[in-house]
Amino acid sequence: MQKKPPTQAERALALLQQRGMIRTSEFSNAGIAATTLSRLKEAGAIVQIARGLYELPDTGFDANRAFAEIAKIAPRSVICLTSALAFHDLTDQIPSRVFVAIGRKDRQPKLSSSRFQFVHFSDAQLRPGVQHHIIHQVPVQIFSPAKTIIDLFRYAQGTGARYRHSPGLSVALEGMREALRTRKTTPSEIAHYATEEGIWKSVAPYLEAMTANA
Repeated sequence: MQKKPPTQAERALALLQQRGMIRTSEFSNAGIAATTLSRLKEAGAIVQIARGLYELPDTGFDANRAFAEIAKIAPRSVICLTSALAFHDLTDQIPSRVFVAIGRKDRQPKLSSSRFQFVHFSDAQLRPGVQHHIIHQVPVQIFSPAKTIIDLFRYAQGTGARYRHSPGLSVALEGMREALRTRKTTPSEIAHYATEEGIWKSVAPYLEAMTANA
């Protein structure tokens, strides 16, 4: 007896099991109608976690889930500043918002949640030091420890409205100290990114003090 092809609902659930989180556009590309999603949502078979973004209801929660959410909504974005520092276990702070770097010409996603703080980086600042991680089966870009530390230094020096949520110099120093202690970065890596960002003169005294007895 010939096996019946899977229904749209069955295919939708199978895709979610494979990918973790899926946007409405991805379902549409797979031939799954919005009405099917509505029925699955009403039945409690899937959960809408953001506008146009779905996952299975029994998905486990962790502190980095928001990283996967924003990566699905803005795939070119990079987790940065205190959020990246916390991901690398280099700070005791629990960020009240998720810092997300996007290009200066990129349009900021319209989100109902206020937990995301978008920071505009130039192309030269957005490309280097990006690491690729899989969180909830979603590819997520996160800046490396050294790049994160230098971005924190850079934002600590900034003035004006765009820097109003800057984490501050103390967070940058905490991250540098812990990253060197745990060997998650090296003095040469920090010096490299500081030079690239044009703030080596500001970073050098702190780095030299922390490595003087090493």
